[in-house]
Amino acid sequence: MEWNSQSAEKIAAALRAGEVTSAELTDEAITRIERDDKAINAICVPDFDRARAAARGADQARARGEDRPLLGIPVTVKESYNVAGLPTTWGMPPHRDYMPAEDAVQVSRLKSAGAVVLGKTNVPLGLQDVQTFNEIHGTTNNPWDHNRTSGGSSGGSAAALAAGFGALSIGSDLAGSLRTPAHFCGVYAHKPTLGLASPRGMVAPHAPALPVDLDLAVVGPMARTARDLTLLLDVMAGPDPLTLGVAHDLALPPARHERLCDFRVLVLGNHPLIPTGSAVRAGVNRVADALVDGGARVEWHSPLLPDLTEAALLYTQLLFSSSVARFPVEAYEQLRTRAAGLSADDQSLEAARLRAMVLSHRDWIEANSRRELHRHGWRQLFAEFDAVVCPITPTPAFPHDHNPDPRERRIDIDGVEYPYFDQLVWAGLPTMPGLPATAVPAGRSPEGLPVGVQLVGPMYEDRTPLRLAELLEQQIGGFQAPA
Repeated sequence: MEWNSQSAEKIAAALRAGEVTSAELTDEAITRIERDDKAINAICVPDFDRARAAARGADQARARGEDRPLLGIPVTVKESYNVAGLPTTWGMPPHRDYMPAEDAVQVSRLKSAGAVVLGKTNVPLGLQDVQTFNEIHGTTNNPWDHNRTSGGSSGGSAAALAAGFGALSIGSDLAGSLRTPAHFCGVYAHKPTLGLASPRGMVAPHAPALPVDLDLAVVGPMARTARDLTLLLDVMAGPDPLTLGVAHDLALPPARHERLCDFRVLVLGNHPLIPTGSAVRAGVNRVADALVDGGARVEWHSPLLPDLTEAALLYTQLLFSSSVARFPVEAYEQLRTRAAGLSADDQSLEAARLRAMVLSHRDWIEANSRRELHRHGWRQLFAEFDAVVCPITPTPAFPHDHNPDPRERRIDIDGVEYPYFDQLVWAGLPTMPGLPATAVPAGRSPEGLPVGVQLVGPMYEDRTPLRLAELLEQQIGGFQAPA
């Protein structure tokens, strides 16, 4: 048996039963990485010597009678997290030699839970792409088709899981960076409620690891099963001990229901601003059928749903206004000139992105106020529904496209081309209001590529979409390893 292809839950049970040791698990994982990762390039910063030492320490701890949630389980960590003694570059060549002095909060929590860190996984330049490639570490390929992307920006973590390089990984999500790679690689991921898990130390090179409250961005778990997501989220969740953790303890409410037949689900297959490709539409339908077969109440429309067009535009404003905050003055002035030249009639997403890059603080405050109205709308919707099912992106994994100007890239949806970043609208649906969203496998495309959907839940009720993910895994199956 190749243990590292098993779930973390099964591995933990085997460790407790003495069927395998952490040292054996770690050696097996390293052997597999050394054998298979040349073609995938998921593990960009291996840490094998310290992993073997940590595994021996885990076995010794277990022999003393200790038992922690992840004791002895091999895991990987997204390159963007600070790990003491390993470089953190975010794929940016000027920072190729930067070495942080201490672990990020989430890395510390992994280690405290007993996990064995095998190394760091690849990311796109500055974490700002739907693909994973950079000048320092090269391109990460999709394990299902090496000519296609594994997604981004947690593409290395998703590819590592699909290839069997450790049982768990941690990533981050601002524009679908957990969910899109999971969808493209056929694994699971969970974008927690905004602020649920401390991001301190998941910070750009040379930036101080301060306990800041990020807007839109979260850190979260990735796994090959839904139950493993919950296992890892329980390790990650909780306030920063330097701030809210001084006065607050986390107590997530239980899932609203335990049986599929008790769930009330709204299914969304279409977005007013971009079509859903046939393969993804089939995945949404497959999940909807499984819900109906399981006795859930399923609706395809609701007047309670906040306006999707306005939601996408608000997300665009909030996302892209922050993305240029540290641009040089000259570059920012060029953006202002381009935005001023837009026709007032141009209401495309591409125009919205450009206008957002030069958004005034006054206009940002207005956008934030509109966001609060959307949050209230979602609260009203989740009084009638327990979860929303919708796409993550309009297509399965697409071929590598390394055009240095993303504005020139296009996404092909059933033979029709659309601007590259238009595909972010579905990822933004739960991100803009800060809702939890769980990415789950939903079958494969006619070409054999994985297809996933996201289960969006009520704010701070992360266990509800996670439980629904477990039930769907039982109903339609879950992760399948690439051939």
